[in-house]
Amino acid sequence: VQLQASGGGLVQAGGSLRLSCAVSGRTFSGYATGWFRQAPGMEREFVGGISGSGSRTYYADSVKGRFTISRDDAKNTVYLQMNSLKPEDTAVYYCATRPHGTVVASTRGYDYWGQGTQVTVSS
Repeated sequence: VQLQASGGGLVQAGGSLRLSCAVSGRTFSGYATGWFRQAPGMEREFVGGISGSGSRTYYADSVKGRFTISRDDAKNTVYLQMNSLKPEDTAVYYCATRPHGTVVASTRGYDYWGQGTQVTVSS
């Protein structure tokens, strides 16, 4: 199983970015996908996730209303649309998949991870 995250970059506060996570070796059915982020000196934290069925999405309170997770099953790709970005959103963003259909917030619940993509939001 491999995950390839992309789409990061430098954006001004208030701007938008869309991250992509291409998954190979595992279909989405029955496997939830999560997005996490890690700022320098901080622990990796849950951003949001989408269930294996694709019918449910979950978000951390810090991004609720600004970030949206979606999925393209034909492309085996999960997206993280980030709007109204803030400097505190600056981090390396990771996608991960877990061998269950339900989303969990703990990093320990995920068995495969992408390499991460840097998002920097300037003030």
